[in-house]
Amino acid sequence: MLDPAPPPHEQAIPESLKKLLAEYRRSLWRIKIGEAILAGVIGLVVSFLVVFALDRFVQTPALLRLLLLLAGTSLFAVFAPLWMRRWVWGHRRETELARLIARKHPNLGDRLLGIIELQEQNETKDSLSPRLRMAAMDTVADEVNQQGLQTALPSTWLRKALFASIVLISITVVAFSLAPQAGVNALRRWAMPLQETERFTFTKLEKVPRTLVVPHGEAFTLTVQLSSESEWQPATAEARIGANPSVVVNRADRQYAFTLPAQLTPSSLALTVGDARHSIRIEPTIRPAIDLAEAVLRYPAYLQLPDETIDLKTGVATAVAGSQLQFQLSATRALEKATLGPISHVPDPERSTPTVPAPGFRADLKVAGNQAQSAPIPVATDSFDVPFTWMDTFQLKGDESFRLRVEAIKDNPPSAYIQGIERQHVMLPEETIDFDALAEDDFGLTELGLEWNGETSQSGISSSLAQGSLKLLPGSSSDKRLAKNTSFSPAALKIGPQKLILRAYTSDYMPDRAKVYSEPITLFILTRDEHAQMLKNQFDRIVGELEDATRREQNANEENQRLERMKPEDLQKEENRKRLEAQQKAEQENMQRMAELEKRMEKLLKDSTRNGDIDKETMKKMAETMKSLGELAQQDMPKVESKLGDSQQQNNTPEQAQKDVAKAVEEQKKVLEKMQKTLEKARDANKDMEASTFVNRLKKAAAEEDAIAGTVVEYWQQSLGLSNASVDPKVLTMLTEMDRKQANNAADIRWIQEDLGHFFTRTNKAVYKEILDAMRDTSDGMSLDTSLEELRELLKNNKTSRATSSATYWAAKLKEWAKKLEGEKNEQGGGGGQGGQGNPEDEDFEFMLRVMRLIQQEQDLRATTRALEELKRSAQLQP
Repeated sequence: MLDPAPPPHEQAIPESLKKLLAEYRRSLWRIKIGEAILAGVIGLVVSFLVVFALDRFVQTPALLRLLLLLAGTSLFAVFAPLWMRRWVWGHRRETELARLIARKHPNLGDRLLGIIELQEQNETKDSLSPRLRMAAMDTVADEVNQQGLQTALPSTWLRKALFASIVLISITVVAFSLAPQAGVNALRRWAMPLQETERFTFTKLEKVPRTLVVPHGEAFTLTVQLSSESEWQPATAEARIGANPSVVVNRADRQYAFTLPAQLTPSSLALTVGDARHSIRIEPTIRPAIDLAEAVLRYPAYLQLPDETIDLKTGVATAVAGSQLQFQLSATRALEKATLGPISHVPDPERSTPTVPAPGFRADLKVAGNQAQSAPIPVATDSFDVPFTWMDTFQLKGDESFRLRVEAIKDNPPSAYIQGIERQHVMLPEETIDFDALAEDDFGLTELGLEWNGETSQSGISSSLAQGSLKLLPGSSSDKRLAKNTSFSPAALKIGPQKLILRAYTSDYMPDRAKVYSEPITLFILTRDEHAQMLKNQFDRIVGELEDATRREQNANEENQRLERMKPEDLQKEENRKRLEAQQKAEQENMQRMAELEKRMEKLLKDSTRNGDIDKETMKKMAETMKSLGELAQQDMPKVESKLGDSQQQNNTPEQAQKDVAKAVEEQKKVLEKMQKTLEKARDANKDMEASTFVNRLKKAAAEEDAIAGTVVEYWQQSLGLSNASVDPKVLTMLTEMDRKQANNAADIRWIQEDLGHFFTRTNKAVYKEILDAMRDTSDGMSLDTSLEELRELLKNNKTSRATSSATYWAAKLKEWAKKLEGEKNEQGGGGGQGGQGNPEDEDFEFMLRVMRLIQQEQDLRATTRALEELKRSAQLQP
């Protein structure tokens, strides 16, 4: 049986050696820990100084600052732990220290490693001598004590790191002391890289935009201002857009003004002022424009008109004096500011009122989005220009030449017109005239009406003069034109024969402005006698023109006969062709004259029918004359003109041309014969009419004398036996009027006397000679003319009794002469057959005449009804 194994025996290394190894470990740890700390400090300080240095030249990006911060702190956060793990935690045991010593002193390190391993062996006394192991350990321990372990420490950069740290910290301290604001700013930007901390610069600029909106395609300016806190004020500044050449400008009063080229596309501008670096985004943008301009027009209160919105596309706003304009602008983009003015007035040398608004007036507009609105601008009597300026939210200004013109106009008086009637019109009282009454104004009408005033009455007494008005249409502030077709009947308005002035009137809304009247229409409202005399005068002119036309036709016929006698070949010569052409033209002109005479004769016949005092025989001759004139113009004379035209045809043979001229001469002779007969018939009718007018004229003169006598009798008792100085003024006025009337009637009687003489010379009728001799009779020592002049003297001297007797006497004489002429006329024109049947042709004409008169009466009745209806409506319009 084997003996049991002896127990293991351990031997510790000498105590001195343990102390040496512990001291070696402490020295190692101090060095390596110091290196880790200094490395972290150097990393942090270096990363900060890099940010500080970069910020002096550029705007260090946040990402770069973040990387620098991470790099600096990584020496503390990453390197130091790894370093500590390697040198501190990795060299805690004696074996690890021995291996580290072996790097510098291999023999010593191996022996140390050997004795350290010996102390860890477990053996029995039989396998290893404890004495020998102890001796080996003591030998190594003595060697280590003699040599020491400090030289076995690994190489270190602790001093260099310390020096570098001191230098870097010193640099940092110097930087903070020289530029504390820059240091603090850099420290913030370094410590908090992701925050938007503005970079500190010694050159500080005020409000440098990050984005700059500039006019599209236009050179633009950029002005930067040095801040009052700027420590550095560089003499120059530099700006560059993209790859374009840099623009360098000098400082002027703390400002740098750059003029930069036009841009069409977005780009970036690099701005350098000292250590200040800015990047500006350039955005080319079209300038804001006004796409809609309007004005709200507020009329003066008296016009009673609502506000009106005016489109200002033309650039002109027309406003009446006293109104107000409120401008409204719409831009293509949102606006920041808009201004009206300064206003400049259009020179007006006749200006007498104060200028409103004042010259140079300026005002800001109220801005809301892309809309701008002004306050109400007053308008006086003078025009003015209104410039506008505006700026959008991008600080872009609009077109500075944009301006509007305000044309100030006066509220002119309205205008009134009468249309559809001649300025002078002759009519009978029972006639009705139709015309259009119109009124126009620029700002509303209150009414349209008619007014009339008599100027001269038939009786010559002012009390018989008509005066009145008729309201045709009411107006309103929105009525700029009033028009009314009106019927005017003197009989319906109880207006007797007189000269009447008729006018349309109107008024507008201007306070204290009087009515405005149209050009007057003069109506000569005649008695039937006066109307007959007028018709006689018209007939005289027609007869005279017919005589002229007959002479022209005779002259043309003589010229045509000369052409007829020419040889056929001579007739086609150029000069003779021109003569034929002239003859054809003359025939055309004479034919037109005959057509015009027919129309005038037709109107004369209608007016004669209306008069009623023209005898039927005279009217029959007038109708026959009108018929002949129509036949000449439409049937006979065209034949002559046609043949004269045929004679000028180019394809005619000379013989045919001569035949055409001969035929024209033949037809023209027939025309001449008919014209002579027509002229004779017209002359006979004219004589009959003239004879009938003598009757009417004498009756009218007799009526005038009766009127004078009757008026004087009315005032007889008030003036009998009194001198002019004692007579009542009213009676004197009456006597003056009667004197004037007697003078007019005496003049009319003298004209009758003269016309009787001429008529007797042409007709040689005894009755006219008898009356003419009676007017000139002086057997009693006084003729008609002398007696009428004496009558005037009696009226002037207030000898009313004798004046009345004289007027009554001559009225009776005038009636006697009229009756005598009327009897003569009946003897010559009446009858239609004695003891037998009347002429059927006369009966037909008389029937036709009656029908015409009935139609005329019906027309007059309808027209009078219209006039009365107009009068009724006018009465309803009265307030």
